Amino acid sequence: MSLSKYSGKATPSKERMYELLRSPIITEKSTLLSEHNQVSFSVPMDASKPEIKAAVEDLFKVSVTAVNTLINKGKTKMFRGRPGKRNDTKKAMVTLAEGQSIDITTGI
Repeated sequence: MSLSKYSGKATPSKERMYELLRSPIITEKSTLLSEHNQVSFSVPMDASKPEIKAAVEDLFKVSVTAVNTLINKGKTKMFRGRPGKRNDTKKAMVTLAEGQSIDITTGI
């Protein structure tokens, strides 16, 4: 992870930024969050809040006020008669500044 120091903040490289924001999460619950200026993204397990904030601000040219993350533990399910385990996933809920928005239905 190559981080460069930029005005006291650690900013990830351009490649890392595209890797950080894997996909937007489009569900009923995340659609309700959009009314409160929040957007949800699927992120890697090793992503940190400052990295996610820098990536969203740089890629979408918006101002981010807060980043909340959560880890969904993988379920144990039966697969072809044998127990298997789904992978853990990490989500990031990004709160945007007042008056800012991201259209997640279009590409970057």
